[in-house]
Amino acid sequence: MLTSPQVTSSDAARQVGQRTRRKIAACAIALGALALIVVASLVLGVRDVSLPVVWEALTAPVAGDVDHQVIVGQRVPRALVGLAAGLALGVAGAVIQGITRNPIADPGLLGLNSGASLAVVCAVWLLGLTAPSQFVWFAFLGAAAAAALVFSIGSGQPVRLALVGATVTALITPLITLVLLRDPQAFNLYRFWAVGSLTGRGLETLTVVVPFVAVGAVLAAGLAQRLNMLALGDDVARGLGQRVGVTRAVAGLTIVLLAGAATALAGPVALVGLAVPHAARRLVGTDYRWVLALSALLGPVMLLGADVIGRLLLPGTELEAGVVAAAIGAPVLVAVARGRKVAGV
Repeated sequence: MLTSPQVTSSDAARQVGQRTRRKIAACAIALGALALIVVASLVLGVRDVSLPVVWEALTAPVAGDVDHQVIVGQRVPRALVGLAAGLALGVAGAVIQGITRNPIADPGLLGLNSGASLAVVCAVWLLGLTAPSQFVWFAFLGAAAAAALVFSIGSGQPVRLALVGATVTALITPLITLVLLRDPQAFNLYRFWAVGSLTGRGLETLTVVVPFVAVGAVLAAGLAQRLNMLALGDDVARGLGQRVGVTRAVAGLTIVLLAGAATALAGPVALVGLAVPHAARRLVGTDYRWVLALSALLGPVMLLGADVIGRLLLPGTELEAGVVAAAIGAPVLVAVARGRKVAGV
């Protein structure tokens, strides 16, 4: 009888160790997949380039070499944009689902996509801006304004946040349509940006947005344990000493920084922020310390993977990453909508 508690304790410790090793293995596999996707993003496309040529372009580019120009001028910025936007979308989706306890929450649910879209349309219409590096600030500010409105009206309540976000989107969408009907130039630029793409975004756009992604990622990491407590319910979280209002305020700022930056970079890419956290929870469980870490890896895997697939689907042309990502994420949304149990939400 005296050895039974020791055996039980040993078994429990062994199970914890096994779960931890599985989580580490999942993160390691995701990191390896990300490395492979980055390499594929540099090698594959309408114009395939061999690995030795890619290495030469990165280490000793030759002026006038067409392959080197494609790698350095187009594919490297494209891969970096995919990394930054994918990480931001994956982590933002995990934070949104954690703070709202809503399994179908993503940046679009809180009106960020519609807010960014309206700001971009108005910037093109009123100011005549034409380049992503010019209207990136407007996309970011529009997303931030929409999120601030939703959080201020929603009062941090999960159901109310979703309802207010849907209402804000419904109000903004006709305004976007009205502007597009009045300005053909705005329509032409908007239809390219709104579909969600990694092309046409140079390093100058990336340098503007990356600091916001970095700050948002740091804030998200600091929220991990708080999200674990909040998953138990507001009353339990308060009983454990958490200031729920402060947690929601910091989470709101984190969402604005990450989702706003991703939308400004790649356009309103759909379903990455929805699908990635679900995949992460399937692999590592409900602990948000692991969910956030894995989402930061799986987000770029999904977005860059969609971009690479889009280059290969139609020979001689490309399909935008936002279209492919939506096709990948749609089955996840259908599964959740049909009531399939998703752990931790």
